[in-house]
Amino acid sequence: MAHLSPQELLERLSALGIKAETVQHEPVFTVAESASVKERIPGAHSKNLFVKDKKGRFFLISAKHDTAIDLKRTHEVLGASGRLSFGSAEQLRALLGVEPGSVTAFAVVNDTDGKVTMVLDANLMEHERVNFHPLVNSMTTGVSREDLVAFLRATGHDPLILRLPEPPAELPDNA
Repeated sequence: MAHLSPQELLERLSALGIKAETVQHEPVFTVAESASVKERIPGAHSKNLFVKDKKGRFFLISAKHDTAIDLKRTHEVLGASGRLSFGSAEQLRALLGVEPGSVTAFAVVNDTDGKVTMVLDANLMEHERVNFHPLVNSMTTGVSREDLVAFLRATGHDPLILRLPEPPAELPDNA
């Protein structure tokens, strides 16, 4: 089955009655590269991690862009089998229909077989408006957090909303 285009995604949001604001901008591939874009767009911005566990189960984690996540312990709160590792570019394309650098919570619309578990970090969900790429990294789409959850549920991905573990605080050098 063909994956949705950004325009088809925006049409799907509209059909669900979800108010979405989309801004076109230069392509950005990392959280750091997107700093200038974030300044122009209100709301919380996201970082999105496509990971898998030792049993081959896939997870898409969406968190606030500046949230530190301890990936060595995240499997514990997800109930995953063993430590998480990043999914490959091929797995990302096959399951979510996006390229590396364009990972987004909206991509679960392309996971029609339900192979990916959607995880939203509680830090992100504290914000009224949340922003994600609409399947490509040259646009950013903002929706309300309630509409994000409604969209995810409409795709068959009832999200886990969890406070993800943060890395341990580093001790000062003189400790």
